[in-house]
Amino acid sequence: MSILRYIRPTFWKHEDVGGSPFEHLFDFRKIWRLAVVLSAVIALLPVVSTGIFDYRVTKEAMEAEIHLRTARLVSNTRRTVSFFLSERKAALDFVSHHHSYEELTDVAFLKHVLDILQKTYGGFTDLGIIDAQGKQKTYVGPYQLAGTDYSEESWFQEVSHGGSYVSDVFLGFRNVPHLVIAIKHFLPGAGFFVLRASIDTERFNSLLSQLEVSAGGDAFIINHKGVMQTPPRYHGAVLEDSPLPVPAFSERTQVYERSNPEGEPLVIGYAYIKETPFILMIVKQKDELMRPWYETRMTLVGFMAASIATILLVIVAVATHLVNKIHLADEKRLVVMHQAEYSNRMASIGRLAAGVAHEINNPLEIINQKAGLIKDLFTYKEQDAENKKLIDLVDWILNSVQRCGAITRRLLNFARHMDMSVEEVQIGKVIDEVLGFLGKEAEYRGIQIDVKVDDRIPPLQTDRGKLQQVFLNLVNNALAAIKGAGNLDIYVYSYGSDSIKVQVSDSGCGIPKMALDRIFEPFFSTKKSEGGTGLGLSITYGLVRELGGNIYVQSRVGEGTTFTIILPITLQKERFSNEGSIG
Repeated sequence: MSILRYIRPTFWKHEDVGGSPFEHLFDFRKIWRLAVVLSAVIALLPVVSTGIFDYRVTKEAMEAEIHLRTARLVSNTRRTVSFFLSERKAALDFVSHHHSYEELTDVAFLKHVLDILQKTYGGFTDLGIIDAQGKQKTYVGPYQLAGTDYSEESWFQEVSHGGSYVSDVFLGFRNVPHLVIAIKHFLPGAGFFVLRASIDTERFNSLLSQLEVSAGGDAFIINHKGVMQTPPRYHGAVLEDSPLPVPAFSERTQVYERSNPEGEPLVIGYAYIKETPFILMIVKQKDELMRPWYETRMTLVGFMAASIATILLVIVAVATHLVNKIHLADEKRLVVMHQAEYSNRMASIGRLAAGVAHEINNPLEIINQKAGLIKDLFTYKEQDAENKKLIDLVDWILNSVQRCGAITRRLLNFARHMDMSVEEVQIGKVIDEVLGFLGKEAEYRGIQIDVKVDDRIPPLQTDRGKLQQVFLNLVNNALAAIKGAGNLDIYVYSYGSDSIKVQVSDSGCGIPKMALDRIFEPFFSTKKSEGGTGLGLSITYGLVRELGGNIYVQSRVGEGTTFTIILPITLQKERFSNEGSIG
């Protein structure tokens, strides 16, 4: 609660209870909220807009860079694979053009050619010469394939019509994954033959296995049916169906994004390899590629959040400070108005008291004269003089008249000092005058009043009327704090050579500790539910300051309260003439 008291603005609980048609102009909470919201919108809109724009631009730039690098990797790898196949296809074409059919059908010569191709290019497993009827005339290699009939094979039909053929990876008669490159060559006169070579898949696979793909990526080749042609790292095995769909045909390298079955985003680059059934696929984990940007993003978001928090803190602080200033100015205005009203009321009460005292004094004087005459008449007559009861009744009337006269003199004395002036004042008499008005209330309620004034205190040079108001307010507060019987002590001591100390102590309910620091603030009251305005002690504080003194308070809940006033013996006239009405 104490922390909240320091954080919450002083105007937060302000309520305009005047019922004025302009009370909306003094809704300080609404003014504060409006100031905060408008300032926040104006200040944060460009910051947030810039942050969102920068966020999107940097993200799009990062994604574009990832796509570009993936496209470059796919393009470079496609050229490598294309060159690998084109180089071996060109070698076979060279062999078929520079050697006769008779030479190539010779087993020893064909084996010599295979040895040269293996040493020069690598990757060749075997060679075979197939005639126009699809029968393999000559074969050199690790398998027993001489005489094999390929006339019904689709690849033979395709090379017969197209002139060249590159197969996808298949098992074939040897039941081992391999791919075939075949070249058709026309014979002089009529007919043709096909030079067929099997390519080692390990050499073919090494083209991709040695490829460095960042971010846990994968590189593999599929055919047009989506069957794996090279062993992938994370997406299945050779000759299995690819978990990724076959991408749409494009003559250029393409890059797109999609999610895997687990919902993880992927960046996929692909390229169709010309004159082959192959599609090169490179797959990367997008989150891994974006990780540096994610880290930068967190830094940017943190910086943005810190900036927004700082801006909001400054806006709230400035708005609170400015509205507090407006609130304090309005409170000072109200204090001045209430103090002027209070002064006018006190002056009116003084004039009324003077009028009442004069009006009462006249009949009292007549009663006094008549009662004295009656007593004299009774005294002259011996029979009446012996009637003690009548004499006592007359004396009682005379005593009551004297008491009423004392009360009217106090009223006149009180009214006479309502105007501001510096004069010689006996502080004990001022206290007696105040208690003369309030003493009966204390007596009825069983409150014991104890007054002690140091005899060594000289007369004060001060304003009598303000001093009366100070004691009147403090005694009134003390009586209000005492519920039922209790004690009220007023002690006056010398304080140094030129000051006095006055202590007004009561045995009342006390003041909560959290309210002590604000007890002299205008409109702050612990008794608002009982009709308190919160101006009594504020005015008292101002009056004490105008008299050149200071006032302090000490209190404990349930034990009582002590107000201590330090006053100068002589009030400086320059200070008196220059002091305003607000301390």
